[in-house]
Amino acid sequence: MDFEAFFKTRLDALKAEGRYRVFTDIARRAGAFPRAYDGALRGDITVWCSNDYLGMGQHPEVLAAMRDAIDRNGAGAGGTRNISGTTHHHVTLERELASLHRKASALTFTSGYVANEAALATLGSLLPNCVIFSDALNHASMIQGIRHSGAEKHIFKHNDPADLERLLKTADPTRAKLVAFESVYSMDGDIAPIGEICDVARRYGAMTYLDEVHAVGLYGEHGAGVAERDGVMDRVDLIQGTLAKAFGLMGGYVAASAALVDFLRSYAPGFIFTTSLPPAIAAGAVVSVRHVKEATELRRRHQDRAARLKRRLAEARLPVMRSESHIVPVLIGDARLCKEAADELLERHRIYVQPINFPTVPRGGERLRFTPTPLHSDQDIEILVAALSDVWSRLPIRRVA
Repeated sequence: MDFEAFFKTRLDALKAEGRYRVFTDIARRAGAFPRAYDGALRGDITVWCSNDYLGMGQHPEVLAAMRDAIDRNGAGAGGTRNISGTTHHHVTLERELASLHRKASALTFTSGYVANEAALATLGSLLPNCVIFSDALNHASMIQGIRHSGAEKHIFKHNDPADLERLLKTADPTRAKLVAFESVYSMDGDIAPIGEICDVARRYGAMTYLDEVHAVGLYGEHGAGVAERDGVMDRVDLIQGTLAKAFGLMGGYVAASAALVDFLRSYAPGFIFTTSLPPAIAAGAVVSVRHVKEATELRRRHQDRAARLKRRLAEARLPVMRSESHIVPVLIGDARLCKEAADELLERHRIYVQPINFPTVPRGGERLRFTPTPLHSDQDIEILVAALSDVWSRLPIRRVA
């Protein structure tokens, strides 16, 4: 087989569809967020697609904690958690995360993707005769974990407790059952009816697994997520989250009962055989989580920025999609046009947003996904809306009638 020809053919197909992804090489500058430096353009750009939702990745207290940890502990953890890779920073972080979600215990992973893949694969494969019920729009990491578990799975309609109940009714009452879903869905920005889903799961004896990665830090009195905001956190068996979005660093975690967390610690290959997070990351995350817990005004400002951007886009007759959350998607509906629009914004207006194409969203659902932060000013929003209006006038993209 001509392997190189195969790789090239597949890449050429992506390029022909307009779905080939090009990385933008930028330099984030501490203290200047949401500005960054683009070496190719030789100038500053404004970042509108970062998942560093609160700008905590550049918070001076977080940076100071990381520098101190590097000076004291060095760069890497030195191994897996079982082999010299557990430091006091890891232990402290897990206590903070458990406290945040009012759970008995927590466990950190190297990413949110790994946390989902490892936890779901382990639970699905080891719970006796397990059957998993998964929301139709669950993240790729959840889908991969469920697939790797080898467990029987059923897909329920997105955010539809009635359809979940229809499927649960057909399951053998003696089987182990797991319901996996998200709180905030990151491409459409809609929010799950967590309480209703938990009600249905409990009626049929199913465990609930909630991915809060796009909600932790942003919702609830202490930033524990939508489950905290809705007063149902105690009804969710396992909460999965990330340190890479609102907390501004990297890593993932799960929070649950002491026995469930210890079970994953003891059986999940994705945890056991992976070098642990560097101590500096864990130390910075401790400070970030503690700060965000008390940052009520930061959360209020974040929601205000999202609401203002949605309103201004609608007033400009730009096709902003309905969103219940801080996610602001603008529909284009064509992969090539989506890429062209993103290129125009960057090259003509120094505005950076990545095109979102298939398979992240369905074909025809291609969009630009904006993530306003508390650090985006009114002027930043006005400049963005004017830039989008200019791009829409130059490309054959529909406006709202």
